[in-house]
Amino acid sequence: VLREWPHSYAGFFADTEAFLMKNAKVKLCLQASPMNGDLLLEDCNPESDFQDWSWQGDSLMNHGTQSCLSMVGANRVQTSLCNSAGYTSWDCSNSLLSPLGSSQGYLVANRKGVALNSVGGLKAQWQDVADRSVCEEKAEQDRYFPAALASTHVYGHTAGNMTLALGIGQEELEGLLWFFRREDPSTWNYSVLALSFVALILGLLLLAINIVRNRKRKIHMYREAVQTTQQAELEAKQALMPVQEYSPAELQKQEPVLQDQRSGEVVVQWKDGTVTSLYTE
Repeated sequence: VLREWPHSYAGFFADTEAFLMKNAKVKLCLQASPMNGDLLLEDCNPESDFQDWSWQGDSLMNHGTQSCLSMVGANRVQTSLCNSAGYTSWDCSNSLLSPLGSSQGYLVANRKGVALNSVGGLKAQWQDVADRSVCEEKAEQDRYFPAALASTHVYGHTAGNMTLALGIGQEELEGLLWFFRREDPSTWNYSVLALSFVALILGLLLLAINIVRNRKRKIHMYREAVQTTQQAELEAKQALMPVQEYSPAELQKQEPVLQDQRSGEVVVQWKDGTVTSLYTE
């Protein structure tokens, strides 16, 4: 994660991650020159900022000059601006420092200072004043920043340094601290579980109400359809029925007339009850 952070954030790590780089062979510490970027081997002095170094991702930054350890040419090493194109990323393993992605050797101590050499050994091993490998410092550095963000209890001066170094406001910083917080999630998990259960019950209730309403609506529509059909059938039957109903006496009165009819004769019965022949002889 730290490899992607710009080197302008170095001020935040300076308070906690500064260390001396002492060569395991000559027992002298690597010191940056404030004048021309050269590197010197001097007696170790914890009070000197020019001997304080810190890991910034894969780069080594000097706190006195605010510049990074860089490779120049084939085997020369000096300091240069951390945000320039010439600064170098370093691979660290077994106290040995080598340019990342390069096969030009290791950072070794010599009479003139330091240089790159393919021969390892004690001259290529770098430690702090407690004889710990600088690689261990890098491992701690890689763990420090995520742990600082994940903690919900950050000291005031650390939070202030982070705000200044990262160039963000206090509210944004608090948002980051809340996002990366570490705490017991049981309360939150139980709350989410309870809300899920309530949402499930509410969903089932709404589903049951919807089913009942749909059933009532379908029953109502079916009854209306049945009534409509029955009404239509009744109207059709009424249209086919005779307009005038006759009493039995009238029917008996009309029978003699019907009996007088001859075969093949066409008669018409009018609404007033009279019967006449359609064709008269």
